[in-house]
Amino acid sequence: MGTIKLDQVRLYAHHGCLSEETTIGSDYLVDLSVSADLTKSAGSDNLSDTVDYVLLNAIIAEEMAQPRKLLETVAASILERILSSCSLVSSAWVSVSKLNPPIGGDVAAVTIEMVRERK
Repeated sequence: MGTIKLDQVRLYAHHGCLSEETTIGSDYLVDLSVSADLTKSAGSDNLSDTVDYVLLNAIIAEEMAQPRKLLETVAASILERILSSCSLVSSAWVSVSKLNPPIGGDVAAVTIEMVRERK
């Protein structure tokens, strides 16, 4: 087994319950970690034998581009897409952070973390 990580994928998106959040948008950071058997790719040096991190990044970008009210919904959709698109992935962990959230205080970020395992 092995792990592939994408750290601090920075995106601008339009998530939130307030109309201002969906209109103006804000900055987000996404961290992703997937577990997969990397034994074959380590020996073959062939992209088709591993989990393509370019595809993982594209999934993150596509799901973040869909406005949602809750970060939980965003995180769940990223995990669902990864498990349905990448057969080698046995489990995936994601965190979605809204930077400088409008919550009436000096808060750097609000973060949602979720994990899913292949059934």
